[in-house]
Amino acid sequence: MPTTLIEAVPCEDGTLGQNQIQNWRECGFVFVSDLLPSALITELRNAAAKKFPAPGTLEAEGVRDFGSSLNFPSRLVGLNQVTLHPNLIQAISDLLGTPSENLRLTQSDLWAKYGRSVKAGVQDNSDQRVHVDYPNHTLAHPSPWDRPEAVELILYLSEWEETGGSTAVVPRDGPDDPAYRWPIVDSPGIGDLRYINGRASAEDYFAKERPHLAAWRNDLYAREVHTKFRPGDIVFYRHDTWHRGTPMKAGALRLVHNITYRRAEAEWISTLHVGWAWKAYRDDKYLERLIATSSLMQRAVMGFPQPGSPYWCKETIAAVEARYSMFGMDMGPYRAALDRVEAP
Repeated sequence: MPTTLIEAVPCEDGTLGQNQIQNWRECGFVFVSDLLPSALITELRNAAAKKFPAPGTLEAEGVRDFGSSLNFPSRLVGLNQVTLHPNLIQAISDLLGTPSENLRLTQSDLWAKYGRSVKAGVQDNSDQRVHVDYPNHTLAHPSPWDRPEAVELILYLSEWEETGGSTAVVPRDGPDDPAYRWPIVDSPGIGDLRYINGRASAEDYFAKERPHLAAWRNDLYAREVHTKFRPGDIVFYRHDTWHRGTPMKAGALRLVHNITYRRAEAEWISTLHVGWAWKAYRDDKYLERLIATSSLMQRAVMGFPQPGSPYWCKETIAAVEARYSMFGMDMGPYRAALDRVEAP
């Protein structure tokens, strides 16, 4: 069966259109372009290309599994700016239908993936099994479809024509779609199913151990659409969307930026890597400077207490000011909110 390639749909004025929002909510994903400034994408792409080993080098050959990553917050030019960009945060706010201040960042990492002619066994990720991502993000299970808790995204920094490696996604076709039957547990690694990453090995396992699921999973592959990406394109999807990585061209390097935001109240969704505060104490104070110069909304999505939070009192305002004032942090909004609360 020929591969169905889809191209990103442009955003107008750096915002998602209503059709794009509806597609994410109903089908489980949306593929867009022109959400972020092209100059910022170029800046991050160039910085990332210098950070990772070139294809064909011994260093690149040593990178296995999913590649090598750089996490937020980072000194890498562009990574923090993309993660906290107002257009991106607003898009996620629109998808989830919740105010930006009610979002919390749980993942932001840059990944390098290399195309190889020699596979690395059952866990090779060059041609992945179709799967959902929620087991890596929560100890629970996603809520029913009409109560989405998080938005996951892949920001492409490479060109599909050069690298291959599309993301394959299975669109949901209405509430009675058998591909999205409840609960969503028929994927390697969930419950008592072995974790197997490679497609061929995973489906051989199902054919032997869960033969009643083999044909159903084969139907998922038959329904896939594949992203034909360019630098700056973004696929927004959900933790309960069926998807997978597909083979890259041998000798190619594909760079992407993975980001996840959740609703603030969805505390059962974990932060995927080391927390932001772990980057304090560096000599250049880049984390402290980031906090001090961020907007109130950007601080909120990092988990910093908002103006009006019960955390704030005269003592905590003075203490936080002592920590960040040398970097230009303005505590005025926090004082003003406290004054309103304390006013008779």
